[in-house]
Amino acid sequence: MPALASHRKPRTRVRTTPAVGLTTAALVSVTLLSAQSATAAPTEPKPGIEEVQKKVDALYRQAGTATQQYNKAKTASAEQRSKVDALLEAAAKRADKLNETRRELGSYAAAQYRSGSIAPTATFFLADDPQSYFDQDQLMARMTSQQQKAVADFRTQQKEAAEKRVEATKSLETLTESQATLRTSKQQVQTKLTEARSLLSKLTAEEKARLAELERKKEAEAKRKAEELARQQAAAEKETAEEAAEEDTGTGTGAGTGTGSDSGYASKAEKVLAFARAQIGKPYVWGATGPSSYDCSGLTQAAWKDAGVSLPRTTWDQVEVGTRVATADLRPGDLVFFYDDISHVGIYKGDGMMIHAPKPGANVREESIYYMPIYGSVRPA
Repeated sequence: MPALASHRKPRTRVRTTPAVGLTTAALVSVTLLSAQSATAAPTEPKPGIEEVQKKVDALYRQAGTATQQYNKAKTASAEQRSKVDALLEAAAKRADKLNETRRELGSYAAAQYRSGSIAPTATFFLADDPQSYFDQDQLMARMTSQQQKAVADFRTQQKEAAEKRVEATKSLETLTESQATLRTSKQQVQTKLTEARSLLSKLTAEEKARLAELERKKEAEAKRKAEELARQQAAAEKETAEEAAEEDTGTGTGAGTGTGSDSGYASKAEKVLAFARAQIGKPYVWGATGPSSYDCSGLTQAAWKDAGVSLPRTTWDQVEVGTRVATADLRPGDLVFFYDDISHVGIYKGDGMMIHAPKPGANVREESIYYMPIYGSVRPA
């Protein structure tokens, strides 16, 4: 009996491996992307406008400090250069005198050599190192008094010339150090100003407007404090005048309370303020002393110079000149210093206001003394 054919359908194999592989790859990709997103550094938030204002103010202040360091180094460098030039000139004069004495000694030696009278003396005069003969008492005894004086002068001048050369060398080293400090301070100023300009350049128009509004508020508050000081000073002056009037009425003298010292200072202060007012509108330039631009201490120095008073170059030295005065006792012409590091100064004009050269990008102007934190004040003369 023939075998019957099977009617069962053959099984069809379904390959699922590629699908499984694709699914796995997709899962891995998703996992990697998720991990990268989770570990990526967060974007640094843009600083608020108040923070920018603080940073810019701090940079300008640091630039002001560096400017005073520059001014100090520049002054020291100039003074040291003058000292070096004087020492080199003195050393040259000593060398000339030394050579003159050497020629005089040579003439003595030549004369004695021609006469053949004192051969050892000639040897002494013509020797490269006469020092070896200085202790020979017998030789010195055989010289005339004029010759002995010439030898003594030679020894003195030789010593002085050597001392001047050593002093000049040390001064040159100091000058080199001062010039290095000058370059460093200049670089610090430029770096701080570049950072400040960079921050400001990144602001949008809206942010610049907000920054300007913050400045207006700061100025308004400073002006309010200045007006309050003006009222207090006016009240104090009125009280003083009334007390003086009562004293005059009681004594019948009518002598008044003014002193020669007060009137002398007031006269100088008028000149100082007249000079300062004439500079209003001129630009602040760090390291400048006029006449077309100024930094803060350059302006105060120039103004008081116009009144016949010489002030040192830096704020750190100017604060040491004259008499310290309290803010409530300020008078026109006084110098007001700012910040703990005494890096800024202005000229008090009365009513809580001052004239000063503020900062890079600004011009000489009148402003409230309360615009910046006050360190102290002095009366220069």
